[in-house]
Amino acid sequence: MTEKQRIRLWSFSLFVGFFLMWEVLCIVLNVSDLVLPRPSEILVTLWTKFPILWPHILQTLYSTLIGFALGVSIGVALGVLVGTSKVAYSVAYPLLVGFSSIPKVAVVPIFVLWFGSGTTPAILTAMVICVFPIVVNIATGLATTEPDLEDVLKTLGASKSEILWNVGLPRTMPYFFASLKVAITLSFVGAVLSETVASNRGIGNVMLTASSNFQVSLVFAGLIILAVLGVMLYALFSLLERHVTGWATRDTEIAIT
Repeated sequence: MTEKQRIRLWSFSLFVGFFLMWEVLCIVLNVSDLVLPRPSEILVTLWTKFPILWPHILQTLYSTLIGFALGVSIGVALGVLVGTSKVAYSVAYPLLVGFSSIPKVAVVPIFVLWFGSGTTPAILTAMVICVFPIVVNIATGLATTEPDLEDVLKTLGASKSEILWNVGLPRTMPYFFASLKVAITLSFVGAVLSETVASNRGIGNVMLTASSNFQVSLVFAGLIILAVLGVMLYALFSLLERHVTGWATRDTEIAIT
């Protein structure tokens, strides 16, 4: 068995052991289902309620991915601008830091006032919450381009746009994909947050309604669904990162003979 296989086995064992311990402690301590439902009860709820939950899952995915796509587009554009212009950096960066410091729950009511309740506030919240890490990472990637390399390219007759396209942007790819993995999870947070405040669809709304009706197992089922969706999207971007920026990572697997 290789080192990687042993790590995967240990990870799976810890994962299963966590839920088994949860189940056993709930039974031994006689914990009320209104306080902490057992994993087996949560699985039963997921199985029985899944046809009802499926449209809400699609709604949350739709809001998250559309907001994420818009946030990535805006973040890349701002990141390139901030990373290539000292004037833009000095003007935009303090504004971005200040805006990122605002709790995103505070902007949801503003979006509701402007666009009403529904899908649009969820998309916009998912968008604004993921812009900052993308801007910072793109700008950082561009800033790491060696000045000596730029001087050599300029001496050879390369223009600023050619240096940006052929050297700057490729160097930002590891930073860019690192920010994508953070941004997609933040987009989920933003979409679900908005759904709990101003929507009648989505997993966030399901969890809010379930909590008001003391359906605790359904609330935890919603949490499990969000966790699974988040892990799946994170794994998708990690796989994409491995294929696109494999040149920037070092294979750390050591063959044991």
